[in-house]
Amino acid sequence: MKYLFASDIHGSAIAARKLKDIFISEKADFLVLCGDLLYHGPRNDLPLGYNPKEVIDILNSLKDKIIAVRGNCDTEVDQMVLDFPMLCDYTLICDEGIRMYVSHGHIYNKEKPLKLLKNDLLICGHTHVLDISQNELFTYLNPGSVSIPKENNPPSYMTYENKVFKIKKLDGEIIKEWSFDYASK
Repeated sequence: MKYLFASDIHGSAIAARKLKDIFISEKADFLVLCGDLLYHGPRNDLPLGYNPKEVIDILNSLKDKIIAVRGNCDTEVDQMVLDFPMLCDYTLICDEGIRMYVSHGHIYNKEKPLKLLKNDLLICGHTHVLDISQNELFTYLNPGSVSIPKENNPPSYMTYENKVFKIKKLDGEIIKEWSFDYASK
């Protein structure tokens, strides 16, 4: 199974179109959206190509391939126009014996994780800052933001396949890579 993780589209139709093209070209099985899909929120500048209605159409065209969680800018009104569930605070993906907990990051995050077990993965967006870091219990991964990256990061996304995570720029260039290896845990 191949997963493509992305976060913080914030209503940018330009970023959503690019993400759809990337999803198709990466030949991923599922698109995992880590929240903040349609609106930019009061703390962010308006993203380039801001058009939530177009983002709705783009994402709904992939509805059978999307796994999504709620971000702090997502509401019940968003669920009324999106054709896939997206109001859960977290979800669990199990693949190749790996437990990946996916959350936006405003409730559960690196500093305040879910009740994780040793070797679990926590995948969040929210900060708009790409990251792969480990502690003695779990590994934290953040794909960054496809539309409003922060701290001088480029727009980015992350893939997972065969126990390997790759955070990439939108042109496909690999920024960070991490392999899950039980033997080293």
